Amino acid sequence: MIFDLDNWQEIGAAMRKNKLRTGLTAFGVFWGIFMLVIMLGSGNGLRNGVLQEFNGSATNSFFMWAQSTSKPYKGLQPNRQYNFTVEDAEALKGISDLKIVAPMNQLGGYQSENNVIRGLKTAAFGVYGIHPEVVHIQQFKLTSGRFINGMDIKDRRKVAVVGELVVEKLFAPGEDPIGGYIKVNGVNFMVTGTIKGSGHGHDAREQAGAIYVPFTAFGQAFNMGNKVGWFSVMAADGVSALEAEKKAMAVIKERHKIAPDDMRAIGHWNMEEQFSKMSGLFSGIELLVWFVGIGTLMAGIIGVSNIMLIVVKERTREIGVRRAIGATPAAIVSQLIMESVTLTAVAGYTGLVIGIGLLELTNKYMPVDSDSMFMHPGVDLSVALKALAVLIFSGLLAGLIPARRALEISPVEALRTE
Repeated sequence: MIFDLDNWQEIGAAMRKNKLRTGLTAFGVFWGIFMLVIMLGSGNGLRNGVLQEFNGSATNSFFMWAQSTSKPYKGLQPNRQYNFTVEDAEALKGISDLKIVAPMNQLGGYQSENNVIRGLKTAAFGVYGIHPEVVHIQQFKLTSGRFINGMDIKDRRKVAVVGELVVEKLFAPGEDPIGGYIKVNGVNFMVTGTIKGSGHGHDAREQAGAIYVPFTAFGQAFNMGNKVGWFSVMAADGVSALEAEKKAMAVIKERHKIAPDDMRAIGHWNMEEQFSKMSGLFSGIELLVWFVGIGTLMAGIIGVSNIMLIVVKERTREIGVRRAIGATPAAIVSQLIMESVTLTAVAGYTGLVIGIGLLELTNKYMPVDSDSMFMHPGVDLSVALKALAVLIFSGLLAGLIPARRALEISPVEALRTE
């Protein structure tokens, strides 16, 4: 039946006989799969744009910083100020659920900038005291020289790794910054490495305009003592960052005599939690898109089924003649189903190709901005093919009801039909 040329010619003639009706029915199917592809691609574009903020950071990590207490505890008053210390770092390293504990400091506090001098040039940048282990939590793209290492920490070397914006503003064009000196608050640091902003958005801009020095040299040069601004922490392999965070906070609260139920005393940001929330949100959006898209497809398929019922009514006499001269029920059913499947397959494939083509054009000509909340829209080929397979199967089902109606027609009654 499939390879019967006469049968295909008959199907083509039946569709051409009512071009407007065929076109409108096909458009319903075309529009359903086209919109499904566009919505899925747009959802992926939104997902890529939002989740790019997590690129370059370990999703099983978290950050903690000291805030004021909110509850009295062990004779101490609320609203008490305290600081994290180097000793806290050693205590946290004793927790088996923590893989990396990296104490961090920023000169002047969060989001502060400081005047940095080189020769006659001066500019304001963020200055950070870090441990080399932080590279396992936050990505750094080294462009020249070397990063801070363990010997720098041990010997309290006054060295610095600087961002590309620092090089641009403090060094002459084409000048090699490696080995050059910069002065921060009267203290000279030798540049040993340069980095470019990694990640996207705020993180990339922050790194491009940052100066990183060994944590120990930072404390000595700027009289920080044993104070720690915040901890960057990575959970051990196979351990939930949420559970690891709870244990770390419990240790800090015990050491600083903070009420266990004081939720304000320790500020924290958990990458795993935030990533899970975002992933769950976009999974819900994707489910909604499939629900709406499938609903649109079903509307088109119902249109195909209704049109095929009309076709059966119009061709009642023809069906009766075919039954009278010996056509089997299977032959009648297969032709009607093939008409339905052909219409849905051609219209669906066209919608699929145009939808994917539009997404590819958007990818090609849409400017990529690191701050963009929408980037790289598209759908996996496997998803698109599955949608087409569902559509064709639906077309098969759409032809079954009209085919069954055709089999119920008696040859004698069909021949009497005017």
